[in-house]
Amino acid sequence: MRNKLLNGLTPTQFLQRHWQKRPLLARNSLPQFTDLLSRRTLIELALLPEAEARLIMRNGRQWTVRHGPFRRQDFAKLPARDWTLLVQSVDLLLPRARDLLACFDFIPYARLDDLMVSYAPPDGGVGPHFDSYDVFLLQGEGQRRWQISSQRDLTLVDNAPLKILRRFRPTREWTLDSGDMLYLPPRYAHDGTALSDCITLSIGFRAPSAQDLCSRFFDFLQDNLDARGLYTDPGLKPTRQPARITPQISQGLLKMLEQARWSRANMLRFIGEDLSTPKSQVVFAPPLRALTAAAFVRAARRGGLHLVAASILLYDDRAFYMNGERCTPPVAARPLLRRIANLRKLAPAVAMPAAAADILYAWYRAGFVAPATD
Repeated sequence: MRNKLLNGLTPTQFLQRHWQKRPLLARNSLPQFTDLLSRRTLIELALLPEAEARLIMRNGRQWTVRHGPFRRQDFAKLPARDWTLLVQSVDLLLPRARDLLACFDFIPYARLDDLMVSYAPPDGGVGPHFDSYDVFLLQGEGQRRWQISSQRDLTLVDNAPLKILRRFRPTREWTLDSGDMLYLPPRYAHDGTALSDCITLSIGFRAPSAQDLCSRFFDFLQDNLDARGLYTDPGLKPTRQPARITPQISQGLLKMLEQARWSRANMLRFIGEDLSTPKSQVVFAPPLRALTAAAFVRAARRGGLHLVAASILLYDDRAFYMNGERCTPPVAARPLLRRIANLRKLAPAVAMPAAAADILYAWYRAGFVAPATD
């Protein structure tokens, strides 16, 4: 049977031929998700205080951007054309959205960013632009025309509230109907225009820049360095050049700075903690009336358990990383924790070693996991 998700390609073929290389158009790829949400539902989400939403309007070549959360009256007098509502991280706001993201679990969770959903009436869009990450653009309701280009000129319009390409030269064009999907590699210029009232679902895969990654690593080192000592210069002599940084001062401070070393283990720990850290707006709610440890295990055996939508559980050969925190469980607990990390849930009636039960119960008390019966 042909894999409709990837236009007949297997995941291996797709990753070899297209991933970070060239676009792929897949007709009727995911028709079961075309009704994931409607204009009304997206507006309801945009009203939530925890939502990250933007309203983008175009008047000729002029663009305006408003940030949410919004009020109902913000949508009451909008024009019939030329605007777009964008809501980020819909996978944290809409439970069924996780089922859509699960279709892409052949790509590591460490690369997954979020599901962004947009609604636009006719002629709505965000202008020609490029993204710095891989994206799958799935058409929900309605139709959207996509123009794309592999151009190298990515100069942006000055002083625009959006990252709009100054010179966009499309080389290919498609109209996507409900269920169609377009994959685009990073930095591929594209412009999507609504041909009718339409919903577009964007599954994004993050790719941090070296600058951002190094910056966060140095922040990590601040909390993990053990530099000791205080600069001293007991042999200091009088000077006639008080503004000069003398070799004595330089060498003394260099010796102190040389303590700022890091190992491969430091870097691997940072990678795990960084990749598993949820977005800044995420807040975990511990259970109001927590089960006892024994009752938690019974509930998990009876109905299973699952990671809450915002939780990110990753692992490497040495440790597990839950929402930015490193955990090194006993060997007996690791197979079960790996299963939960990969499936994001645990089926009922699965044996739970005591060591794993202790860790899972701590995560339950923190609001990271929940019994399926909750």
